[in-house]
Amino acid sequence: MAKDVVVDDLGEVEKDFANLARLAASDSLEDTRLLLARLVRKYRQQRPELAALLDQSLKASQTRSVGNNVLRRGISPPAGEANLPVDGDSRLALIRVFDDRKGLAAPILPPNVQDAIGAIIRERKESSRLAAHGISPTRSAILVGPPGVGKTLSARWIASALDKPLWVLDLTAVMSSLLGKTGNNLRAALDHAKTHGAVLLLDEIDALAKRRSDESDIGELKRLVTVMLQEVDQWPDSGLLLAATNHPELVDPALWRRFDLVLKFDAPDAAAIAMAIERFLGEDLKVFAPWLDVLAAGMQGQSLSDVERSINTLRRGHVLQTASAEKLISGAIGQRQESLSKAERLQLAIELAKAGQHTHVQISQMTGVARDTIRKHAGPSPRQGRGHK
Repeated sequence: MAKDVVVDDLGEVEKDFANLARLAASDSLEDTRLLLARLVRKYRQQRPELAALLDQSLKASQTRSVGNNVLRRGISPPAGEANLPVDGDSRLALIRVFDDRKGLAAPILPPNVQDAIGAIIRERKESSRLAAHGISPTRSAILVGPPGVGKTLSARWIASALDKPLWVLDLTAVMSSLLGKTGNNLRAALDHAKTHGAVLLLDEIDALAKRRSDESDIGELKRLVTVMLQEVDQWPDSGLLLAATNHPELVDPALWRRFDLVLKFDAPDAAAIAMAIERFLGEDLKVFAPWLDVLAAGMQGQSLSDVERSINTLRRGHVLQTASAEKLISGAIGQRQESLSKAERLQLAIELAKAGQHTHVQISQMTGVARDTIRKHAGPSPRQGRGHK
């Protein structure tokens, strides 16, 4: 009781350090780190020098902890760090780990997005240089765009370039049917990521941070928005917080202002699709080289993940010799005809005519473009003289 009276008489800073000392004396290393992370966040604005000193202590404690684990067990620490937080009821891990530190191909992206990601990576690598001028690196970014355009792959690429694993918040484990548990799970996952200076991705953030004007949501989800606003605002320089959404219209407007950077991913253009096809063909590039323009024309409007799926199907058919290359190509592009615009179907018909493997009649049947139109743009069919009508 006397201890409580003494603590109550202390100022706010003294109370914080008394609690910190109590945790350190009890050998509660993980709790000590969590409190240090909270204090760094708390004092960053009002007492920046104190926050910087505490942040150094936090980083030093992480290094010692990893070193002690290696000495004690004689093995390397796991890629995603030990003791990932779990849901108290299901025991499911709240964080999934992608470890691409051994290497990852750079994603195919629009130049403006590629430049922005390059800037994020450079800022993190030269954070001490920025700090010397009182500047913080980009601490948070939200990735916006339709499915399959490279948002998650870009997050993995950023983490690998920084020689870190990517931690992804697992919504399945975080979302709980018990009132209040989802918020607790969210805070546990975020605190753990901050403690370890992680690159954390909040995928499908619209599920956690919906507009608070949405009357269809229960109060629990609205409280999560408040949690997210606070966390993005106070995210430490030592970590990088990324978020991704396919539905920006669902995200609470107040959250957009909290992120340092918004990266907009558009559907891939013709050049990106052509580049993706060449990459995904891999060892079979020489086999299908004569068909590259046809494939590129036939896959317009697809996402890069759809292109990869189609090319993998094509390669499997080639390896297993399920059909001739000509028929495999026809199958690969035939499934997408209805989604092509009139101009895209015409371009596909022209490329098929140039390839010289189909008659104008066959091309017309495949694309829906009239034979006269094909002849007008591509000239006579090279196969007409070989008995094809």
